[in-house]
Amino acid sequence: MAIPNKTYFNLLETLKQLGAKHHNINTTTSGDIFDIDLMKNTLYPLMHLNPINVTTGRVGLTYNFQIFIMDLVDTDNANEEEVYSDVLQTCVDIISIFRNSKWQAQLSLDINTPVYFAEGDYTIEPFTERFDQEVTGWVFTIGILVENNFQTCNIPMEDVFIGQ
Repeated sequence: MAIPNKTYFNLLETLKQLGAKHHNINTTTSGDIFDIDLMKNTLYPLMHLNPINVTTGRVGLTYNFQIFIMDLVDTDNANEEEVYSDVLQTCVDIISIFRNSKWQAQLSLDINTPVYFAEGDYTIEPFTERFDQEVTGWVFTIGILVENNFQTCNIPMEDVFIGQ
């Protein structure tokens, strides 16, 4: 059965599946950025999804996320440049998947496959030692557009006049 209007849950599960399937991500978490790695037992590299907001458009909803990709660095920072390089490529992979990848439903013509789009330019910002562990990584904000027909037939309320 097709999912006519993708929900926050649909998109979050899709992002988590992306993290689970990508060979350079070992753990995917979501929530506030203060929830990242509080227990210090995360298997890195880590992708963390921080929801920012949702905006409505004419034909859909745009879910805006900050996406953090990070990995541990050696205590002497000897591998910091290598970690920056690897993690940056993972960020580019994620953007590519939502821009024009083979995983999009319009290419497979499968109506049951969720359709998500991302457009525009992205600023990917580096960080190091931002959290409790010695991690280095990149963060970017992405707006993912999902189709929504703003159907009024299925709103859970009585079919009565509400104007004055």
